[in-house]
Amino acid sequence: MATMTGDVGAPRVNMALITMIVAVATIGGFMFGYDSGVINGTQDGLEAAFNLGALGLGVNVGAILLGSAIGAFGAGRLADLIGRRMVMIVSAILFLVSALIAGAAGGSAWFIIGRIIGGLGVGAASVISPVYISEVTPANIRGRLSSIQQVMIIAGLTGAFVANFVLARTAGGSTADFWLGYEAWRWMFWLQVIPAAIYLVALLFIPESPRYLVAKDRETDAHRVLTRLFGPAEADRKLGEIRGSLAADHHRPKLSDLVDRATGRLRPIVWTGIGLAVFQQLVGINVVFYYGATLWQAVGFSEDDALQINILSGALSIGACLFTIAVIDKVGRKPLLLVGSVGMAITLAVVAFAFSTSVPAAEGVTLPEPYGLVALVAANLYVIFFNLSWGPVMWVMLGEMFPNQIRGSGLAVAGFAQWIANALISVSFPSLAVSPGLSITYFGYALFALISFFFVRAMVHETKGRELEDMQG
Repeated sequence: MATMTGDVGAPRVNMALITMIVAVATIGGFMFGYDSGVINGTQDGLEAAFNLGALGLGVNVGAILLGSAIGAFGAGRLADLIGRRMVMIVSAILFLVSALIAGAAGGSAWFIIGRIIGGLGVGAASVISPVYISEVTPANIRGRLSSIQQVMIIAGLTGAFVANFVLARTAGGSTADFWLGYEAWRWMFWLQVIPAAIYLVALLFIPESPRYLVAKDRETDAHRVLTRLFGPAEADRKLGEIRGSLAADHHRPKLSDLVDRATGRLRPIVWTGIGLAVFQQLVGINVVFYYGATLWQAVGFSEDDALQINILSGALSIGACLFTIAVIDKVGRKPLLLVGSVGMAITLAVVAFAFSTSVPAAEGVTLPEPYGLVALVAANLYVIFFNLSWGPVMWVMLGEMFPNQIRGSGLAVAGFAQWIANALISVSFPSLAVSPGLSITYFGYALFALISFFFVRAMVHETKGRELEDMQG
């Protein structure tokens, strides 16, 4: 029998079912993280296999981001047409296909195609998992459960870092031959098939979002899902609230709903969503996750050491996310964002200062003592600040801040903006690291972190504890 919890007089919540739903949905976050992070340890292999320079490496690394931008935009709209669960199923299939193609690629063009396909899956999972979780969980614990998405993203990144490290060490380097005569870096991609297959099968056992079902005039199905989640009495109440939160003329959600009919301009809530999505990337977090191994090798660490540093960063990230899960529904979303902005601005400035002391070496640069250690500590503190604030909180807010009528469309636009910003930062980094250099590049990220503080103060409104049907656009 399902476990129902709740205080006397409060709605009875089926936590067993909700836990299962969140566990399955957040496998998409794990896939998002693994597919994004696996590239970190494969760059030596890509350069050797495809004869890549700095620009070519940036294009191959950044190819996933083009697919992610398209996937995020398409998934947000597609979720209003075919459902949240079906979009996640499509993304699982895309992850499978991408892993097979990227690992087997005989040239840069095929590799880019494989990564774009993976990007479609990453983009879809990145926006649909949070909105799906927000639509099936109680308001008082919604932030806590939605934050698990970021934990799983970091778990996926860390899983990729661990896999990369083990394969590279076992084979004798990422470019060395491994099983069946294929280089180790190819197996780093092929391992992704296992969690992708688990994700695909598990999705067949969870229900569709009741908000989507009401929007598609499938109220009997919606009531059945709500009853399983919250009990019959609460299902009746929530069904009425969801119905009332949709457009008065009962038209299906569409992209034009993002425009305020009175002013003819985008609704302010859409600009806030875009700003949150873009600033999360402009602080440079994915430089650490995509180029971490290359970055630490450039300042004197071995490939083996650099991959271990990546694992440390992933573990610290998970710890920071667990802290956020514990406090987000108590202190709220906005305070965490503000603390994160300040912390990231300071730690990024310290990293930038440390890199300003670098001196030329035989390969790349090196940092004199004690600045190598200063850069390492500051970079990991930066990762902690990001993952107790902007990492999980941005996804929580995008999943819950939009009114029901525009949630899919709002996610489409904000998700697209997030991945475009991600692409600009990630593709530009290899060139920026050469000129104007690592120090100025990191000072730029620190400046964006500082600006994000004032953006949050002016534009972001607290959503803690509010029902989705109460969100205003």
